Amino acid sequence: MKKFQILKIHWLTMLAAGVLWADVSVLAENWPAWRGPAGTGVANEKNLPLRWGRNENVRWRTPLPERGNSTPIVWGNRVFVTQAVEAEKRRALLCFDRATGRLLWQQGTVVEASEPTHETNPQGSSSPVTDGERVIAWFGSAGLFCYDMKGKELWRRDLGPQKHIWGWGSSPALHDNLCYLNFGPGEPSFLVALDKKTGNEVWRVAEPNADSGEKRPGQEKPVWTGSWSTPVAIKAGGREELILTWPKRVIGFEPKTGRELWSCAGLNPLVYTSPLYDQRKEITVAMGGYSGMSLAVKAGGSGDVTESRRLWHHPKTKQRIGSGVIHDGYIYILNDSGVAECFELETGKLIWEERLRGPAAKSDNWSSMVLADGKLYAINQAGDAFVLKAGPKFEVLATNSLGEATIASMGVSNGDLFVRTHKALWCFREGRSLRKL
Repeated sequence: MKKFQILKIHWLTMLAAGVLWADVSVLAENWPAWRGPAGTGVANEKNLPLRWGRNENVRWRTPLPERGNSTPIVWGNRVFVTQAVEAEKRRALLCFDRATGRLLWQQGTVVEASEPTHETNPQGSSSPVTDGERVIAWFGSAGLFCYDMKGKELWRRDLGPQKHIWGWGSSPALHDNLCYLNFGPGEPSFLVALDKKTGNEVWRVAEPNADSGEKRPGQEKPVWTGSWSTPVAIKAGGREELILTWPKRVIGFEPKTGRELWSCAGLNPLVYTSPLYDQRKEITVAMGGYSGMSLAVKAGGSGDVTESRRLWHHPKTKQRIGSGVIHDGYIYILNDSGVAECFELETGKLIWEERLRGPAAKSDNWSSMVLADGKLYAINQAGDAFVLKAGPKFEVLATNSLGEATIASMGVSNGDLFVRTHKALWCFREGRSLRKL
């Protein structure tokens, strides 16, 4: 495979004296997927930095060749991120050394097919996923690609063309021996499960409401429908389930077979967020997108559970693109408009809503929240990041600004906080100082 020369490492902006950290055997927790170990944005971290900036608590900064929306994932001493080079039609998976930010390897492919997208959604928005032996990335129409931890290609699987006016962004997810992908939006759209070792397809379930979003002859306006959601594996009612938000509903599937276990209506046709899950109460929260709806439902049911197990339903909410988190009986989310909200999990009652304001003039947000040690971490499109106290009383603990545009969500692992902006991949750690950026 042709080697991609898409990244130039600038050591003066990357390393500071004494930033090397060699002991990866004591890692508290990896961040193996877009939303962390359980796919819910929740981490067990206790020592993340409260404050950071361009010259504060910077472990390293590595420039990236172009903008991108995907989130970095972490396993051991490796950090992975997907990257598109749009002018060259390239999609790549980049692997960095966790201690220094040095590029270790890059692999990928060229995509000749024309793939439309929204101007703020560059190709390659899907985050990779890893189990520590292999790392899997979705490159849209080029398919799913699987590599070992040293960059050797293990398999690739062509799933057909991907086409939607706003592009794609769902991330692959791993559970047991299967890799799941919500292939869409657009026509066709489907949930597919592949053997993670071979790439062979195990099962597929079609999404019947698929539409490319293009205006068709005779239509007054385009049909706007689709899901950018990533599936989450859970346990409910003594069994395993795979939950996914699709247009108009949230569904629980049997992970091994794809058989539909239950469904709950109450979402609008556009779904940008991924489902949230509270293991203690076995409650799933699903949120729609543009002029969206939201709901909570008890998992573990059978058939259409809209009337029997739906706990609450909001018929209209703010625009939501980034996903939220659940903590101690409350739901937290930062909406597209930059307004953070807190709801009671079991009732849906609004507890507080506040606009998060940083130094930048705009506060629009597409990224998803991260919860760690009772704190909420969120970053908006201007690169202003906020640390909030997770609780029924609104409290901002810190506001940190990078001055670089970002749409990606943050990743965390063993005291390191990773931020991918349109210009660079950053690693922050308490007690680090990097000057002259």
